[in-house]
This record gives sequence, structure tokens and C-alpha cells, in this order.
Amino acid sequence: MGEPVARAREKGGPWVALAAAVFYPMTLLLAKRRMEGLDHVPERGPAMLVCNHISYLDPVYTAVFVHRAKRVPRFLAKASLWDVPVLGRTLSGSRQIPVSRGSVEAGASLDAARTSFADDGVVVIYPEGTITRDPEGWPMNARSGAARLALDSDVPVVPVVHWGTLSVYDHYKRRFRPSWRTTITVRAGDPVPLDDVRARAREAGPDRDRSTEVALLRETTERMMSAVRDLLADVRGEPAPEPTRRPRGSGT
Repeated sequence: MGEPVARAREKGGPWVALAAAVFYPMTLLLAKRRMEGLDHVPERGPAMLVCNHISYLDPVYTAVFVHRAKRVPRFLAKASLWDVPVLGRTLSGSRQIPVSRGSVEAGASLDAARTSFADDGVVVIYPEGTITRDPEGWPMNARSGAARLALDSDVPVVPVVHWGTLSVYDHYKRRFRPSWRTTITVRAGDPVPLDDVRARAREAGPDRDRSTEVALLRETTERMMSAVRDLLADVRGEPAPEPTRRPRGSGT
């Protein structure tokens, strides 16, 4: 489950190189690092990675994980991050995708993700839309944006999970505890099987009725999040509970 050795690295440009120069040492200093299933990230072509979200450190580890697979990650991230000095310029320079929730521009992020797919990009999305509020760190129910993107785009959808980042940084408890006694694991699994759902969506057509659309999105969401929960359960070595918590708000 280690790093592929025969891959050619996707070119990311100077801003990706800058982020890598910061993120790699950070992931090595905060805790022990374990990255598994790199071979599940496609060597070339478009892909969508759907991830659990337990800590604001997760994107740092996801970015290093994808970069170690010799691909360039393109994150869907909240638009307010583009207002942060230096960080905003880095996000723009590395072609990340801003998400403006609750506005008329919310759908533009999905269009930008589709454009990235057309450019053979690897798009990273956290379907819950925020870090989980589950007290045990299990995923909450997902928003619809990830399912909509997965349903309408014929690309591999790869589940990726993080475990251990919450032990280092817990946002809700305002606790930051780097420690080499902690192991942070990032693992990717087999692509989520969605061919049959996509076929039904094509048969229903772009003007499908609301009830059909809702059913398709619900099934797509459940398949993706079941894959994420099962993979996380394997990493944690314990069974996953059924999802019972929902993120606040709505949108992508």
C-alpha cells in the first residue's frame, strides 16, 4: 500500500512547490505519519477524492497524500480563505476552487470542479462541508454538492480517510497537541461503484423530475459516505455507527 514508483509527477507550478515545501515538514513534525493506498489515486486523468473531515489539519495531510501519489490536488474550499494574505495568493496560484455557500455563486464551484476534470485534474472534496461535530469523530451526513458532482461527472470517485489529526488539533475544544506518540493515518480505498446510478441518471435525462433527482442524489451520497465510513472503521479497528448527525446549513 505504499507509494507507486513508476509514476511521472504531474506538474503543479511554483505555488504547488511552495505549499509542498511548507506542508511536508509540517506533517512530519506534528506526529508520526502513515499514508496508505496511494495506488488508488489514478496515475493520470481526472478523479474525485471524497474525504472525511475531523480537523482543520486534514487538508494539509490530504495535500501531501495526493502529492506523494505524484498528482496535484485541487480542493473545494470556503471562499473566505482567499481573503487571507499569502494563503489566498497560494490558493489562486495553485488553482484551488473557492466555494461561496449560501449565495447565488454556490453552483460556480461545481462548474469549476467540472472544468478541472476536463483538464484531467484531481478534485478533493469534503462532502460534510465542515469538520464533524460527532463526538466520536465519525462522519456526519453529507451535503448534496459532492453527490451532484459525482453523479454528473464520469470520473473515478475515490474515498480517502484521515485519523489522528483530531488528536493533534481539535478546533471545538481549542486544543493543539503535537506529539510523536500520535500516528496520523491517511488511507485511500477502492473507487466507489457508481456506474449503475449514473446510467439511471442518463436515462432520466437532464430534465428529470425533482423526486427522481432527490433519489439519485441520496443513493449517490449514501454509497460515497458508506465507503468513507467503512474505510474509516477499518483504520480505527472498530465498527462504524449509522450516520445520525447533519451539518448545519445547506449548499455545496
